[in-house]
Amino acid sequence: MTVPGLSGIIFVLVENRPEHDPTLAEAAHSFLASLPQAQRTEVQSEVLKFVRWLGSSRRVRDITPLDAASYSEHVIPSAVKPVKAFLTYLRKQGLTQASLSPHLRARKVSARASTTSLTTGQGATLTPEGYAALQAELAGLRTQLPGIIEDIQRAAADKDFKENAPLAAAREQKAHIEGRIQELESTLNTASIMDRSRVVSKVKPGDTVVLRDVDSGRELRYILVDPREANPAKGRLSVASPLGKVVTGREIGQAVEVSAPAGTFRYRIESILEAAE
Repeated sequence: MTVPGLSGIIFVLVENRPEHDPTLAEAAHSFLASLPQAQRTEVQSEVLKFVRWLGSSRRVRDITPLDAASYSEHVIPSAVKPVKAFLTYLRKQGLTQASLSPHLRARKVSARASTTSLTTGQGATLTPEGYAALQAELAGLRTQLPGIIEDIQRAAADKDFKENAPLAAAREQKAHIEGRIQELESTLNTASIMDRSRVVSKVKPGDTVVLRDVDSGRELRYILVDPREANPAKGRLSVASPLGKVVTGREIGQAVEVSAPAGTFRYRIESILEAAE
């Protein structure tokens, strides 16, 4: 069965690839193909957004609870259920060692409230790469907005507003995008570029920290950044996140613990690297 994807997602199933080691895009294809048509239509868009955000070519076995938790900062409430269903599917199929769905929780604040909390007080200190990435995100959101407005207009043509789920979803998405645009504009207008010329002795913003999962032995590598440019799935960890807080100010060899809904995760700091100019 072929499941149509959004632009930018191409599902390629390779016959010789072991079934127990699929990419995220392949797993999403299987999940969507397993659903009845009506249900597939409802969840497909949000599942594919999640896949794009994490990286369609990433192996499912490499997805961590931290990835799921970090997506919580980017997901609107109506999108949580479809993504959780996909994460539950991965666990039931034996594709992930840990249960990921409990770590995905939408923020219970409006986009406008979120914007206010992030833009009051001192401006952000961003890496050069982070500043450029936020500029690109802002441009992309400005491009998306007219399409969302068209979706609202089409959905509003249905006069039965009480049962008009597409209209409600489109309005929610519009509010989310507008709030994010306001947040990005404020951040970029007040941001300063991070000075990374200092000597590395302890973990600080701008450094790359290499961690070792004490229980699994897996190595993780993150650059510590301002919350506004964070994306743990892409190796950019917010200094305000639970893991970012506990590693900041620590030295090589020290062990840290992070509490999460599914338990406590233990890491050891293997090395601290100064990012290249």
